[in-house]
Amino acid sequence: MSLNDQELIAGFEKIIGKTQVITAPDDLEPYLVDWRKRYRGQAIAALRPGNTQEVSEIVKLCAANLIAIVPQGGNTGMCGGATPNSTGRQVVISLNRMNQVRAIDTSNQTITVEAGMILQSLQEAATAADRYFPLSLGAEGSCTIGGNLSTNAGGTSVLRYGNARELCLGLEVVMPNGEILNSLRGLRKDNTGYDLRDLFIGAEGSLGLITAAVMKLFPRPVANWTALVAVPHADAAVELLNRFQAGASAQLTGFEMMSDESLALLKHYYPALASPLSGPNAYEVLVEISDYESEEHAMQLMESILEGALESGCASDAAIASNLAQARKFWDMREHVPLAQADDGPNIKHDVSLPISAIPSFIATCNDMLRAKYPGVRVINYGHLGDGNLHYNIAGPSSAQTEEFFTSKSKEIQALVYAEVEKLNGSISAEHGVGQQKVAYLKGHRGEVALGVMQAIKHALDPHNLMNPGKVIAS
Repeated sequence: MSLNDQELIAGFEKIIGKTQVITAPDDLEPYLVDWRKRYRGQAIAALRPGNTQEVSEIVKLCAANLIAIVPQGGNTGMCGGATPNSTGRQVVISLNRMNQVRAIDTSNQTITVEAGMILQSLQEAATAADRYFPLSLGAEGSCTIGGNLSTNAGGTSVLRYGNARELCLGLEVVMPNGEILNSLRGLRKDNTGYDLRDLFIGAEGSLGLITAAVMKLFPRPVANWTALVAVPHADAAVELLNRFQAGASAQLTGFEMMSDESLALLKHYYPALASPLSGPNAYEVLVEISDYESEEHAMQLMESILEGALESGCASDAAIASNLAQARKFWDMREHVPLAQADDGPNIKHDVSLPISAIPSFIATCNDMLRAKYPGVRVINYGHLGDGNLHYNIAGPSSAQTEEFFTSKSKEIQALVYAEVEKLNGSISAEHGVGQQKVAYLKGHRGEVALGVMQAIKHALDPHNLMNPGKVIAS
């Protein structure tokens, strides 16, 4: 016979202690709602284990009583992937107490960390060891490495270093039956059967609960040079990217694009971060070069490529950061665009990935289509042009209309945008994951065969559908 809620709570308290079992409504509330306030659920409790063995015991107790589990890191997700459903028959497992560095191997260029470690803390631990960890996101002060891996997070350095998947060498995972899969090997070559690591990265906790990871480290660059460049249209931005890739190759570590409407929104809500370039400009591009030779070499490389771009007309203006503070301001501009959106009100978000060559066509087609169908609509288009990832977001004609526009138009606008993504062989999720927001679109996007394979894997590992049910795939 299954335990009732009070008996379950008593069982959880025995495993992790009474203070780490959150049930009081006010204390529980932050675990029940996503940071955008778009998804809300109910839970028996929020549980805060302190080590992997405690996670294992919690999962075993849940499995024995068919209680579903929602893993939660920093709760910074965009698609409701870490939010419980409305049944009240789930528990949230928060790993924010599991935040330690387990090992650093500078010769092997690896760091082993627990899943609840804040991304910024991992970056700082790498710096303290005279190494560099390149994953960088706007939410890096609150998101966790477990959450980054569960969504295969991207960020601003994917162009050079890859997504979270490419930065991970091994995982420790608590399986749906409570068993612990330990693959914390810092190996770059290990061809011994199926790559189980990649099953769990990007699975959003639907196959198991990541508790620790071995991540790659890199030597620290000698120099970083950053520039803000105005371009007349999206095709010019792609040409500028081609010039930097040809001229800088692997030294090109960042290439971010912001549209004029993104910059206008930024200037309105954060006037101190207004662009220093004369404008308005159709797009402004943030470029970063990282160099392992010298400051002078990096500066000369940046100036040489920009000079050619200005002469060709693919760039109309440029400002090279003259010091660290100015470079930080350029990056703050990019990172505050989504914050300005949040200040403005709800917006219809699209985290899409496209072949870089198709991006200008996608933007032109979608812009024309949406502006014709919804007069006055604002297109807040920005993102990681260097890896083909756009945050193509749609807001109502004014901040006063955002809530009504979001509520009434979200589904039809998403359908229009996703249809164009499919025509161009893109993806409806580049780095935010699927969560619960995009489950309904997955069959049409991936196809029946791919979805069937994913469902078979889910059923094999989690036959009772206890791990984050309703996320990624409907099963």
